[in-house]
Amino acid sequence: MVYVFFDIECACVYKHDAKICAFGYVVTDENWNVLEREDILVNPKGKFHLTDRKGGQGLVLPYEYEEFKSYPLFPEVYPRIRALLEGDDRVVVGHATVNDVNYLRQETKRYRLPPLHFSFHDTQFFYMNREGNFSRQFGLQAMAEDLGVEFTPHRAVDDAYATMRVCEAMCRREGTSVAGLARRFAIRPGKISGFEIRTPTSVACDAYHAAREKQKAERAKAHEEFFRFVNQNMHRRNKGGSLDGKVFCFAKEIEDDSELSRKLAAAIFASGGKYTSHPAECNVYIGRGTEGVRCKNALSAGAAFIPLDSIERALEGV
Repeated sequence: MVYVFFDIECACVYKHDAKICAFGYVVTDENWNVLEREDILVNPKGKFHLTDRKGGQGLVLPYEYEEFKSYPLFPEVYPRIRALLEGDDRVVVGHATVNDVNYLRQETKRYRLPPLHFSFHDTQFFYMNREGNFSRQFGLQAMAEDLGVEFTPHRAVDDAYATMRVCEAMCRREGTSVAGLARRFAIRPGKISGFEIRTPTSVACDAYHAAREKQKAERAKAHEEFFRFVNQNMHRRNKGGSLDGKVFCFAKEIEDDSELSRKLAAAIFASGGKYTSHPAECNVYIGRGTEGVRCKNALSAGAAFIPLDSIERALEGV
């Protein structure tokens, strides 16, 4: 059994198009002895730039297309890449591997090549499970620093080598192999079969997302209950009261706390005030702090800010 660590660089990436310019890989045995290490350079047949998430101008890569015109096109190197990744005698690992697997899928579609079939692991996903933290994506460099792995990003093969060292460090700290890591954290590897990609999953990750979905549903229910209360009661407010002419808006976290939000809204309506969910339409904003887009929109529109912890005193004095 051998480990195959790989990383891909693209000249450009769009929603349905990724032009690969480098396929870096490192092959080791199960004792982490490096057997092969190389950058396969590819003529991307396109310009060098990456778009941002919205499809606008993003990172411009430090390469020129002229440098790569002499390299073979992807179909010429594809048999070699396929042989590296497919086979029962190899364990394929990357960092944020789904992205690179997707680039391969897009290039095989672009050139109408036979689709790939292999399973893969992800050092980023290993790390997230090991840390018990699924709320953020961890970069390769940050992981390397945390695990004491020296890493200087330069070429795809360097990233592949750093991925190998990070994986080795995690395995050594856990006293197990790549397969052992997967078993320890109940991880199911990702897979590409034909043009379908399955992302890696784990028991802990599934539980995290299930809890998030439950919280989301609870917040939606509380939000619905609060606005039902507002719609039923705002027209009954005490017109001419001390808050007549004042239009309030709460921070989202207050809106989502149905017991607190209804209590505050009832006090506002009892004094003649109104409520809006649009911060730009209010003249009084209530929150725990002034950070966040919602609060900034309210303040930019000229609203006064009232800290939640002083709301009872503040309502009496408005």
